[in-house]
Amino acid sequence: MKSAIRLPLKLVLPASIILILLLGLPSLVVIVKAISPSFVNALISPTVTEALRLSLLTTMISLGLTLLFGTPLAYFLARYQFWGKRLLETLLDLPIVLPPTVAGVALLLTFGRRGFIGSYLNDLGITIAFTTTAVVLAQLFVAGPLYIRSMRAAFANISERLEGAALTLGATRPQTFWRVTLPLTLPYFLEGVVLAWARALGEFGATIVFAGSLQGRTQTMPLAIYAALEQDLDTALVISAVLTIVAFGVLFVFRQIVNRNEG
Repeated sequence: MKSAIRLPLKLVLPASIILILLLGLPSLVVIVKAISPSFVNALISPTVTEALRLSLLTTMISLGLTLLFGTPLAYFLARYQFWGKRLLETLLDLPIVLPPTVAGVALLLTFGRRGFIGSYLNDLGITIAFTTTAVVLAQLFVAGPLYIRSMRAAFANISERLEGAALTLGATRPQTFWRVTLPLTLPYFLEGVVLAWARALGEFGATIVFAGSLQGRTQTMPLAIYAALEQDLDTALVISAVLTIVAFGVLFVFRQIVNRNEG
């Protein structure tokens, strides 16, 4: 196979170096600055450990809910035609482009004590706003659409002939879905999971508006960074470094898996 035509290196390298520095250097600086004699002490402080525990707990729950409800929804959008489909798809994609604070206000007006749904829940003694549940809902609201978009594309691009072959061999429709359709979506599935989880892990705006920043209850790692910046810069640097390292590790592993599947 012939190699691709390449522009002279002197034309692409200078611009590439500038953008590499702008995109990559700040993350490296955060990690380098955080590594200090006080790193371990700050890492095991209650502020960091509670924020890390809460972030891991809430992101795992929100990701589980995204997979549980998002997969059928993505399949429905990819395989069925109905009136208003484009309008619905646009509505579901809206949280991706909404400013985070607007997302928080929208959730508060819906699930707050006087909200559209929250007022009825409040009559039943159920409070959502400014609880851990609110954190999960905020993460689900902003991260779920990323998974749905990825899986919707996956289901739409699968060859129907492969599924038809399974049906002609005696497999039922549910068996075909689990044994043929779903495995073929693996690259898209992994991409959707990584994007949704990473987005949930870094969620800030909607969470602080809808859930507040209560240590041990709603203060996730991004919120802990914001709070620590006013009092303890070392703690803010440590949390920032942990988030950066975790995000980099997840993305790197994801790329390795995808490259192996493509190879």
